[in-house]
Amino acid sequence: MSLPLRSTRRSRRSSSVCARARARANLGNTSTGSASRAEGRIFLCQSKRPRSQEHRIQLRVYKAPEEPNIQVNVLGIPVNSEEPEEVATCVGRNGYPIPQVIWYKNGRPLKEEKNRVHIQSSQIVESSGLYTLQSVLKAQLVKEDKDAQFYCELNYRLPSGNHMKESREVSVPVFYPTEKVWLEVEPVGVLKEGDHVEIRCLADGNPPPHFSISKQNPSTGEMEEQRINDSGVLVLEPAQKEHSGLYECQGLDLHTMASLLSEPQELLVNYVSDVRVSPTAPESQEGGSLTLTCEAESNQPLEFQWLREKTGQVLETGPTLQLHNLKREAGGGYRCVASAPSIPGLNRTQLVNVAIFGPPWMAFKERKVWVKENAAWNLSCEASGHPRPIISWNVNGTASEQERDPQRVLSTLNVLVTPELLATGAECMASNSLGKNTTIIFLELGEGRTPAEDGRGTPRHGH
Repeated sequence: MSLPLRSTRRSRRSSSVCARARARANLGNTSTGSASRAEGRIFLCQSKRPRSQEHRIQLRVYKAPEEPNIQVNVLGIPVNSEEPEEVATCVGRNGYPIPQVIWYKNGRPLKEEKNRVHIQSSQIVESSGLYTLQSVLKAQLVKEDKDAQFYCELNYRLPSGNHMKESREVSVPVFYPTEKVWLEVEPVGVLKEGDHVEIRCLADGNPPPHFSISKQNPSTGEMEEQRINDSGVLVLEPAQKEHSGLYECQGLDLHTMASLLSEPQELLVNYVSDVRVSPTAPESQEGGSLTLTCEAESNQPLEFQWLREKTGQVLETGPTLQLHNLKREAGGGYRCVASAPSIPGLNRTQLVNVAIFGPPWMAFKERKVWVKENAAWNLSCEASGHPRPIISWNVNGTASEQERDPQRVLSTLNVLVTPELLATGAECMASNSLGKNTTIIFLELGEGRTPAEDGRGTPRHGH
């Protein structure tokens, strides 16, 4: 842009001629590279008619700098430094005239302060004639500056007026000694057996010290170092009552070798353990009675419930379950649940099987199985009783047994379906010291029907 011209003589006619020359010399708006090298030069315009006249024009060039680039000192600054340390460097490229830089901390401008803040700026002339400005901010920082935000601002002039551009905000690592260490436990609040618990050390220094965690031995009273993971965390998974006790953290500064101890912290893992049912193997004759008693240990008041295992039905509330006039159907599992109502989810259970003396009882007296001729087939037979029965078959095959519970057994026989087997069927016999019983299985051809229709006969593939 051209600033107002200065002339030695004035003439309306010569002004018109030199105005054209001034327009040609106005290089600032068309070619800042070449115009910048002409900055401050005086251009002379001469006219000879009607008489000799001269006009002088001084050229001014303006170019906004690029967005400022800021680079922070990633190595950090210790607070005990004796002189200001480099915080960040700000670079503004390709501007004309030279822009001015202002540094800010937390939105407030910084000024030179002896032994506290030092701003060192320099500039270079690019081949284009434009200027690149570099400014280095040095400062003595304190612990409170660990979250401080720094940025630089470039101020520059254009024909339209004064302008500015701001860099992004940056924060510099600040190093300061540890004054305090403490323990943190997660989750916060009441703990119970089975929880995932993490114990970690924290400190108010940067960098943090080397941590170790110790637990008091309840027998000797001595603090014993615990094994922590690579992250410095003591993980209790699952938490158990033995994890309760006194813990403390030690922080060791590896530079000064100074050691700090945390305040001891008591950890309490609430528990329910050692659930016991007596008698441990209850048995009775049909028509008899039984009394089952449940006990458990806990650091909290307990409540007890008795449930029927196969149905989940609550039979009794309290530590004692009375069973009267027992029938065969009363045999099987009973579960005692000991819970601490003040700690949601804290409970333990114990299962006990009640045995009713009697001869074997068959799941089915007789049953029909749909099969395919000349196919390998699995036939099954289930019986219960006390003492636990033994199952045998009247046909040849490969037998295997599964013990469903102490009084119930399932026998599976793999057979080849022959015309003879189709004609005679199969019989399984269950026996114990008190008697015996049988189940008769009828085999019928069932093309298109699946073994699932009676739930007991299944094909044996691969034979």
